[in-house]
Amino acid sequence: MADFYQILGVSRDADANTLKSAYRKLARQYHPDVNKDPGAEDKFKEIGKAYEALADPETRARYDQFGEAGIGGAAGMPDMGDMGGFGDLFETFFNGFGGQTSQGGRSQRRGPQQGDDLRYDLNIDFKDAIFGQQREINIPHLETCEVCRGTGAKKGTGPTTCTTCGGSGQVRRATRTPFGNFTQVAECPTCNGVGQIISDPCSSCGGNGVKQVRKKLRINIPAGVDTGTKLRVSGEGNVGLKGGPPGDLYVFIKVKNDPNLKREGINIFSEISVSYLQAILGDTVDIITVDGKVNLKIPSGTQPNSTLSLENKGVPRLGNPVARGNHQVLVKVKLPTRITEDERNLLENLASKYSDQNSNFNSGLFSKFFGKES
Repeated sequence: MADFYQILGVSRDADANTLKSAYRKLARQYHPDVNKDPGAEDKFKEIGKAYEALADPETRARYDQFGEAGIGGAAGMPDMGDMGGFGDLFETFFNGFGGQTSQGGRSQRRGPQQGDDLRYDLNIDFKDAIFGQQREINIPHLETCEVCRGTGAKKGTGPTTCTTCGGSGQVRRATRTPFGNFTQVAECPTCNGVGQIISDPCSSCGGNGVKQVRKKLRINIPAGVDTGTKLRVSGEGNVGLKGGPPGDLYVFIKVKNDPNLKREGINIFSEISVSYLQAILGDTVDIITVDGKVNLKIPSGTQPNSTLSLENKGVPRLGNPVARGNHQVLVKVKLPTRITEDERNLLENLASKYSDQNSNFNSGLFSKFFGKES
């Protein structure tokens, strides 16, 4: 997808006045009534689409964070402007029953507006997900302009009542259709449905009343989170326009893999290799857990591919860190490919005694395993 800032030829930190100036210059250059070159009309539409997205602070914030996908809420829906007379007819019906016209896919409202929610994707280490942590993040979001205190007007001035609509934000017009005459209630073109005009806009926010800033937040990641866990930070989304309440921030967790440990729910899984003598005689070995190194007892006679369990060494339950899962250890038994002569004599002596007790035992198996014919 084309970058809206590149289309308008401005930097990503361009203010409202710079955006407007760039748009007007390009719009005059590529307007179909002026420019008859092939592709000029498509370029003109592209310029208009880019400016429409960046001129609105909330839409611009979503575009900066998610790209064009973040402002594509109406993607796939037909443009009313492409439907000929039917577009006007649908607007007549809906607006005649008290609806609001839409501009750029979003409804214009006069009163306070709820701010948008924001999403932040956070990667954390395996053990940080197990035990939790506090993490500092840096997010871009909209805040009320400190210079004009959200009014959008230059300090010392204020908005005035729109003379076109008398402050109602709406104008009415009669429309003749094949079904009869209808009165259409449309958004005031002068004030864009606000009911007020800002003659002298605030230079800091361009008359929008809000500015995009970066804010540091310290968030608490609870013990037991996993990939896909969603944490809600209330009131840290975009501030609402016209004094509306802010949205929320949603932090989506993604946990990095560990080379030695595997997690399934609240249980941890790992493997350990022991010698055949350790498996036969038993032993105590060190293994790595999420709590660090711990002693694991290998019972005598442990069979290959058996599983030993360390209770309460797994993952804390999310919301109940006192309750933990287990650490399951899969035991692999290693057989040597070569042994010393003394070891061979001892094993063959043992095999001989075992053979006397078990007629089905084949002492030649030792030689087969350890590389020498009996």
